[in-house]
Amino acid sequence: MNKRSVTILGAGLVGSVLAVLLRKRGYEVTVYERRSDMRKESIGAGRSINLAMSNRGWKALELAGLRAEIEAIAIPMPGRFLHQEDGTSAFQAYGKNGEAIYSVSRGELNKKLMDLAEQSGAKIHFNQRCTKVDVQRNTVHLLNEQGQEREMACDLLFGADGAFSSLRTAMSFTDRTNFSQHYIEAGYKELNIPAGPGGSWLIEKNALHIWPRHNYMMIALPNIDGSFTCTLFFPFEGNPSFASIRTEEEIRDFFTRQFPDAVPLMPTLVEDFLHNPVSSLITTRIFPWKHQDKSCLIGDAAHAIVPFYGQGMNAGFEDCSTLEALMAEHGEDWTTILAEFEKQRKPNADAVADLALNNFIEMRDKVADPAFLERKKIEKELGRRYAGRFNSVYEMVSFSHTPYAYALHCTKAQDTLMSRIQAEGDFFTNIEQPAFCERLEAWLKEYEATV
Repeated sequence: MNKRSVTILGAGLVGSVLAVLLRKRGYEVTVYERRSDMRKESIGAGRSINLAMSNRGWKALELAGLRAEIEAIAIPMPGRFLHQEDGTSAFQAYGKNGEAIYSVSRGELNKKLMDLAEQSGAKIHFNQRCTKVDVQRNTVHLLNEQGQEREMACDLLFGADGAFSSLRTAMSFTDRTNFSQHYIEAGYKELNIPAGPGGSWLIEKNALHIWPRHNYMMIALPNIDGSFTCTLFFPFEGNPSFASIRTEEEIRDFFTRQFPDAVPLMPTLVEDFLHNPVSSLITTRIFPWKHQDKSCLIGDAAHAIVPFYGQGMNAGFEDCSTLEALMAEHGEDWTTILAEFEKQRKPNADAVADLALNNFIEMRDKVADPAFLERKKIEKELGRRYAGRFNSVYEMVSFSHTPYAYALHCTKAQDTLMSRIQAEGDFFTNIEQPAFCERLEAWLKEYEATV
């Protein structure tokens, strides 16, 4: 059977990885990207949005053959560094054995993936905006820089064109397709902490920094040049909000009151706040993801999520790993491959969308709560003492390949278990008492039966 020729919309992270994996299996691959080639443009150091790479993402990079190269430009973050309202700070480890998520520059990663896709034989065409997709006929309309539009027939089409995908838009108008999009009431703005003398890091390098302030927060991720990319997640309306803070004086006053330890490290704060755009945060869901054996959505095009679990890229890369495994199993049977891909990934995509929305509340609000911080310590100790029986939802999501749907399913049962434990007083004293250990054993059995 002849290999099908594959068209991919989007040369972003997922589109580029997908192109590499398809080329490894001998498919002819052509990628159309609406932007110009970022490798030919200068991007200021530390100004690109950072990503948090975790186990699921590393697996796809390993399959693509790029893991070692990306590890060389990734900074491990084994925990959160909390900057509390009262001026205190605390480091909170993510895993029980020093596991880390990794700060990676989106731009640098994308450039390396594009290079690899081209080296493997994929053709990438830039400045090609997809204006329309005809799902039934499997054709795409492409508009070039000169304003010329052409219609092109596709054999097998993948939409890896992000949260505002042209293929998904076209699919959403087809019969019996369910589609929804949801914006949260907060947006985000990129800010910057530059490197110190000699490219030094002015705050702890190996951590994801969070300034939790109940209904908003600021985070900072390290860059290899010593700078930090900061992101303010902030309401659009109300007080305080992007709508209420507009003048230089208001910016300085607000940040000095709310983030006093960060302000001295941010010399371009006022200019960044005034000139960097405010972006919105969307969750999209669609079903089905595919049309016959002709076209399929992947990555953000299929399941755009908010960034609060650091799983958007990781979920998209896991899509690629899943597709690779299905190609290995089913050969050229794309009817089965796409049907199985949708069946396996759709429930997990919905679950990670919910997990990400829930984690916004945790990051901006709960991490400032001493009871919550205590809970995190207890979770790690339980994981150590009852390895194989208990693993926190966070560790399932970030440090394993446990299906997202199962991790979400465990959330309520873990809440019940932890509230019972914390209601008994100090866990680390109680765990030395045989009577408490007996009760804990009964609760653990109940937890295991639930999940």
